[in-house]
Amino acid sequence: MKILGAALLAIGVFLGVSLCAAQGAVRIKDVASVKGVRDNQLVGYGLVVGLQGTGDTLQNAPFTGQSLQAMMDRMGVNVRGANLRTRNVAAVMVTSDLPPFSAKGTRVDVTVSSLGDAASLMGGTLLLTTLTGADGQVYAVAQGAVAVTGFAAQGQAETLTQGVPTTGRVPNGASVERELLNRLGQDGPMNLELRNPDFTTAVRVADAINAYSWATYHRRAAREDSPNSVTLEKPPGVGATHFIAEIGELMVEPDTPARVVVDARTGTVVIGQDVQILPVAVTQGALTVRVTETPKVSQPGPMSRGKTVVTPQTQIDASQAGGSVAMVGGRSLRGLVKGLNEIGVKPQGIIAILQAIKTAGALQADIVIQ
Repeated sequence: MKILGAALLAIGVFLGVSLCAAQGAVRIKDVASVKGVRDNQLVGYGLVVGLQGTGDTLQNAPFTGQSLQAMMDRMGVNVRGANLRTRNVAAVMVTSDLPPFSAKGTRVDVTVSSLGDAASLMGGTLLLTTLTGADGQVYAVAQGAVAVTGFAAQGQAETLTQGVPTTGRVPNGASVERELLNRLGQDGPMNLELRNPDFTTAVRVADAINAYSWATYHRRAAREDSPNSVTLEKPPGVGATHFIAEIGELMVEPDTPARVVVDARTGTVVIGQDVQILPVAVTQGALTVRVTETPKVSQPGPMSRGKTVVTPQTQIDASQAGGSVAMVGGRSLRGLVKGLNEIGVKPQGIIAILQAIKTAGALQADIVIQ
């Protein structure tokens, strides 16, 4: 009987997961991550050489000249007191993200950005640069050819620039030299952090994990602590990596708040699925005011002592197009979009309408203006 009950419970969990997947649910690994498992930012200062006369002007970027002299000293070449005029060198800042659990020898990409007045980094090579973390420790070293997507061409009368030629990337240009101390739940509970905190989503994640762990290990393994945190207790005898891989494939349906995001600069309006508008009647008319200036020159009469003056001639026309009245409202996103389309206004008009509906108390959502 116990075996039959466990089998029926496993079938129920499977059917529940399949039903969630059919309704557009997502994996737990896509909505949450293990606390402490994150990237770490690295930064360094270096030199890019081999440029075709597009590097820093040493008079305008003294730090480039100082770095060049220091590098030549380390190479055994004495250039102290020399008037360097090369434009094939550029001082750059090198940045990178160190992924979690990166072992020694792992290769990561780096981004190279110019510091001085270099025109382009195309064709350059980044010299050996140490990358440090927030704690001042060196975690990686970078070197390699810089790949630039933009370009800049300049002549005597015209300059053509496409993209950003002063920023480039070195694919797999950094080698990890120091490992981060990452211990995944070896000595205690683990925590899942939701990328979009929500009470309902946290409960659904905990319920999905408990249903799976009870059917598989006959114990509950999850507890929701807050809208953005779920505590995990891995079953005995199961590795943390194995357990995280198992629950990461479970399907849940995240809940999102009803929200309307408005970008007034570009006229972009994003309406969430749960946004509802109580039935309202909306009309929108466009008022156009046209001001035309046609100045005229007034000439004085012959043999007179008058002066030539410019007399302004202004013509103002105002017109207002008639707006149609439409019913806007609905319990679904499809009905809301249909009602807004019936009005036949541009995105800027839709933004004004949504704000007015919110003021009237009929829009059951938050408006976020960017």
